[in-house]
Amino acid sequence: MYTPSLGLDFEFPLENILPQDGDVRYYGQIFSAEKSAQYYSQLFEEIEWKNDEAFIYGKHFITKRKVAWYGDIPYEYAYSGLKRIALPWTKILLELKAKAEELCGCTFNSCLLNLYHSGEEGMAWHSDDEPSLIKEAEIASFSFGAERKFAFKHKTLPLKIEIRLENGSLLVMKDNTQIHWLHRLPPTKKVNHPRINLTFRQMK
Repeated sequence: MYTPSLGLDFEFPLENILPQDGDVRYYGQIFSAEKSAQYYSQLFEEIEWKNDEAFIYGKHFITKRKVAWYGDIPYEYAYSGLKRIALPWTKILLELKAKAEELCGCTFNSCLLNLYHSGEEGMAWHSDDEPSLIKEAEIASFSFGAERKFAFKHKTLPLKIEIRLENGSLLVMKDNTQIHWLHRLPPTKKVNHPRINLTFRQMK
């Protein structure tokens, strides 16, 4: 497992945690524990959360995990057989978007949020490579709440990377990462607390 030594005083350039065919940078905790708790509480209360849905092999599933989709305009985002329409930005999302843009040096026009109530809720192997996303654009992922393991697996080679995403941390995926790598949030019975994840994206 990759163990970062980064904290609130991280230095650039950050290490690419992938050995090849992609670029993923872990910034570590960029917010204090107090600020992270504030963001978590606001996001939990203010975001219009809905249970995620998916069509898999013709069957309709409703997950315990909740999601929300926001953006500059009512973007349509299709994945798992369903379309979502982006809601207008809230004040807190604009604040976090500005922070992501400051650290990444790019702009984002949308954000997909996930609420995992406990470690038993996770995400299967996938790539963020939907046609509506700008190819090879950066995806900035904030984590608030419970610390969780996050994994990457190469699509054709026997390569796997695992990392622990801390409360108040930022992970950035870019370049050809989505072409060559899958990622997932593995479920675990060791985590009993919720986690909120925000992934700022660039829609076409």
